[in-house]
Amino acid sequence: MSVARVTEITASSSKSFDDAVKKGIGRAHKTLKNVKGAWIEDQKLECKDGKVTKYMVRMKITFVLND
Repeated sequence: MSVARVTEITASSSKSFDDAVKKGIGRAHKTLKNVKGAWIEDQKLECKDGKVTKYMVRMKITFVLND
């Protein structure tokens, strides 16, 4: 039997939502062991002069705790 935990993180990118997700998962993997998945809870944008300047995602990361 496994026990999993969920933690919330926020990640951002100047390129895209997809890039923000990849950065967030990559960073979570460096800190958390056994990352198994994530779901996107929220997406936000920052704009300046009618152009998108930052893509932000808030996501919940699931990871399995060690026995």
